[in-house]
Amino acid sequence: MRRGFLQSRAALVILALAATAALAGVVGRSAYVQALGPVAARGQSDLELASDRLVTQLQRFREFAVLSADHPALVALHDGGSRAEAGTMLLRAADRSGAVLAAYLDRDGQVLAASEAGLPDWVRAGEPLRRAFDGALGVAHGPGPAGVARAFYFAAPSFSDDGQVRGALVVVVDVARLERDWRGSLPAVLFVDRGGEVFATNRSELLGWRREGAATLVSAEGAPREVQVRRPGGYTVWAQRFSPYIPARALRLEADLPVIGMTGVLLVDVAPAARLAALQAAVVAAGLLFFGMLLWLALERRRALAEANQVLEARVSARTRALEQSNVALRREIAERQEAEAALKRAQAELVQASKLSALGKMSAGISHELNQPLMAIRSFAENGAAFLERGRAERAAENLGRISDMANRMGRIIKNLRAFAKAAPEPARRVGLAAVVESALEVLARRIEQSGTEIDWQRPDRATVVMAGEVRLGQVVVNLLSNAMEAMAGRETRRITIRIAPDDAAGLVRLTVRDTGPGIADLSRIFDPFYSTKEVGAEEGMGLGLSISYGIVEGFGGKLRGENVEGGALFTIELQQAREIA
Repeated sequence: MRRGFLQSRAALVILALAATAALAGVVGRSAYVQALGPVAARGQSDLELASDRLVTQLQRFREFAVLSADHPALVALHDGGSRAEAGTMLLRAADRSGAVLAAYLDRDGQVLAASEAGLPDWVRAGEPLRRAFDGALGVAHGPGPAGVARAFYFAAPSFSDDGQVRGALVVVVDVARLERDWRGSLPAVLFVDRGGEVFATNRSELLGWRREGAATLVSAEGAPREVQVRRPGGYTVWAQRFSPYIPARALRLEADLPVIGMTGVLLVDVAPAARLAALQAAVVAAGLLFFGMLLWLALERRRALAEANQVLEARVSARTRALEQSNVALRREIAERQEAEAALKRAQAELVQASKLSALGKMSAGISHELNQPLMAIRSFAENGAAFLERGRAERAAENLGRISDMANRMGRIIKNLRAFAKAAPEPARRVGLAAVVESALEVLARRIEQSGTEIDWQRPDRATVVMAGEVRLGQVVVNLLSNAMEAMAGRETRRITIRIAPDDAAGLVRLTVRDTGPGIADLSRIFDPFYSTKEVGAEEGMGLGLSISYGIVEGFGGKLRGENVEGGALFTIELQQAREIA
């Protein structure tokens, strides 16, 4: 029995060790893949840096070819110009740019001028010149002139006045000179042509190597080298033992460089990532073994954990109740805020009505005068009419009765305007004649205008100006602007209000302008703020709400209200949408 117990314990230990090893392997694999992410990101950055450096270095030679192709010294060669002068120009330009050779050829491939001799024959019949003669920029690479093993070639076309290609400028760049600036820096960077051959690199030992298939490299001497290709987590990792110049295990990254017809390849050492993964796997294995040894302590503390769980559940319940109470309070606060918003809207509406009634109070003296004058006239005409009837003069009596009817109509019109102005309920936007609104406002303020000695310069437009607005609320805005203008001009020698209506058919707008001869606006940025007023505080003064309310009314119609200072006073402009014609 003892032996069976020991065997079962051994089997359990072996099973635990196997599970630990398997889990550590899974963790190590996952950590290795995760560690490859930062390595790939840094490698991609290094590859882009190296690629940009090569492309940027070649860019100046490309620009040299493009900008110098139409040089006057080269263009003159087609008309018998001096080849010596053109050659001197090319030599000087090549020396300044660092180019190995610069040559200008005609359509037949004949060299008309060159910085020095030695342009390879394959270039004259090659792809770069064919592209240049087709009107495009030709780019190629291959063997260079004498003394240059590898070179880039840029061929730029030269166009005649009729748009035809008459020649091409070929610029030759020594790749070895470019490599001097970055050889040995960064990880191994290879620039591979379309044929898979390494044409430029910061590891000169790899020049001429080429890739054949997915797992074979061929050295410059033609010796094949096998590479083990692995793809952990979608990354490509090469494993090799034949070259000391690249890492034994390297992450392979690529970047296509269509500008120069190359592919940039970066080989980054993955040994740090492997070490990090191994360390994480070892830590996991050690942790599992440690926790396995402490498993029996967990069994002994099970009761304590159960008690702690009960305490935790009690705390959770208490916290839940507190959260429920907080939610109830939050909902109550939301309801209170909604009620406050509704009360605010009601207060704003009441404030608008109060402002209108305040304006009516200010106009009460003028209103009583406007109504008393027609009443006195009606009484006089009635007495005259009765006297004429007693005398048998029916024609004169009828004339007096007609005047009584006119006076009654005038009183009805005044009362209608006042009732409409005092109306509290908002009205929807509809077609409204803007000129009629202005004239109604002038009629309401007629007595006040007369008492203040204000001159009204009002010209009714020649054509109908119909806008989309509410007649009553728009009338309130006009009355408010006229009242403000008269108050601003109080105490000034010249008191004139100029009112104009200008339709803008192109923009679909109608503009109403009210200009006064007052002192102007003291603070343009605050004129439409609620409770802002430049008037002294007193019983007869307003609360600074008129312009703010007017601004909101005009915006409610989809229009704009703005104020500005002009020479000799202030100018307020109301912009409203034109009403469309109804068929």
